Amino acid sequence: MNKNSEIIKTEIIRVLNENGKTRGTELAKRVMEKVGNEKIVYREISALVESGEIEKKIHSKSHIEYELINLSESVNLQLKNLYKEIEMIFGEISNFETDIRMKKYSFHERLRSIIHQINIVQSTDGIMKLLSYYPAFRKDKMYSQINRKINDCWESIMKSIIHQPEEGFLNEVLANLRISQIDSNNVN
Repeated sequence: MNKNSEIIKTEIIRVLNENGKTRGTELAKRVMEKVGNEKIVYREISALVESGEIEKKIHSKSHIEYELINLSESVNLQLKNLYKEIEMIFGEISNFETDIRMKKYSFHERLRSIIHQINIVQSTDGIMKLLSYYPAFRKDKMYSQINRKINDCWESIMKSIIHQPEEGFLNEVLANLRISQIDSNNVN
């Protein structure tokens, strides 16, 4: 499954989360406004029906509706997957201190690792901020657990930065974070 396919599926689920039951043509039109072409969108809708994530109700040949099978289960499943991901990131961050002692990372290796960790946690934090606009996600118990784990990640990253032997390590991290943001803006 390619990344574009996942984006289309996520958009289909988002539209159904917002609207509940939605006519097939309306659903496809709204998804195509954001991503994908008609053929791919309808293929992904069919795949979601086959996998049991959404339900297809045929009223007549021209009136087909789609809805999520169980919104709370779908939301919870998505948040559980995100939680597993943040758990792995937290483990990676927690093992960082022992790794640098055992493998004797150079200054630049430690700097790159910390910046990589920051970027991953920022990405997950950004996803959670987007999800905060959807009440179904905010109400789920996994939502607050993920936010707590993200805060734990930030705390561990700061502890790692503080325990580096170089005095200006934090300044180097900040300088390199700004440079990577500036460079990515210049590419567009």
